[in-house]
Amino acid sequence: MSVSAIPATTSPAPAAPRHGGNLGEAIARYGRAREDWLDLSTGINPLGYPVPMPPPEAWRDLPDAFDDLIDIAADYYGVPANAVVPCAGSQAVIRAIPTLLRPGRVAVASLTYSEYAPAFARAGHTLVPWTGPEAGLPDVDYLVWVNPDNPTTRHVSRETLSSWQASLAERGGMLIVDEAFADASPAASMTSQVGRDGLVVLRSVGKFFGLAGIRAGFALCPPAFGAQLSQTLGAWTVSGPARFAVRTALRDTVWQIAARERLQHDGERLLALLRHHGWPALGTPLFAWTPHPLAPVWHEKLAAQGIWTRLFDARPVTIPAGISPAGAVVTTAAMQSLPSLRLGLPAHEAGWERLAVGLADLPVS
Repeated sequence: MSVSAIPATTSPAPAAPRHGGNLGEAIARYGRAREDWLDLSTGINPLGYPVPMPPPEAWRDLPDAFDDLIDIAADYYGVPANAVVPCAGSQAVIRAIPTLLRPGRVAVASLTYSEYAPAFARAGHTLVPWTGPEAGLPDVDYLVWVNPDNPTTRHVSRETLSSWQASLAERGGMLIVDEAFADASPAASMTSQVGRDGLVVLRSVGKFFGLAGIRAGFALCPPAFGAQLSQTLGAWTVSGPARFAVRTALRDTVWQIAARERLQHDGERLLALLRHHGWPALGTPLFAWTPHPLAPVWHEKLAAQGIWTRLFDARPVTIPAGISPAGAVVTTAAMQSLPSLRLGLPAHEAGWERLAVGLADLPVS
């Protein structure tokens, strides 16, 4: 279903995007010491990979681009080694990719990870309003989809994404799939399709592995485009200690299996807890999301108790022409138009108990 009838926008990129993990803002606003906060504002695994101390040369020497990092990543993701581009987290790639593409029309979901739209706008691309996958593939050159989506938890099947990729490639375009949260439930990953024209898959070690602080990840893409991207990113993109941490974590299959089982359990527990208290929540193994008119009230009342969540403001959402008012697009658009909260997982039982107490007295109507 095309949304080409929707007028595109070339308005300036919005102000600097907001992110979770901004505990300093909460400390300044509420005057509570850092150690007194329960920070649930990100979707990062709170019990991340226990990286051992790197060897001295990891700190002393320049990063070795000829180590086995690419081979280890290729094995972990199941892709050819020449399709792997190490990067300093997804952030560097999000800003670089739009500069490598000819200016065109790009669709980014109206509520998703907030860095994509500004990056494409800065590079001179035209942003086309798109409510998300329920509206089908729009008439664009490039499409960005986060799978599962952050924060809405929406998920698109590999079959649908493959169909989109084929259609975009025929136009000389590209599908960019951000799989930052895919490690916890990788069944729908597009890594098996990596190498096809017009497909870039971004992977991160920040979320599932709980290593956001080392700023490391991978772009998985056709070799020719990967070479362009590598040249743009430049030398020593990933530090020596980060390379050591990633190589160690990606090889530890025992830890990965146990982490997936625990996160699945904890994600379901969080969802059940929120729903028990009347929240219309949706979830992934790493975070839950709830759109509700009272979300700003809940955010403030939880913050007053030292529980920090990620608040998303209400926003207008344009519904594509030709969609029935009873259609799924309208329902999804209505959800996205509400203010909403995202909550990550507590690390320990004390955190779970504190969250349960914090939720108990919140109004739900």
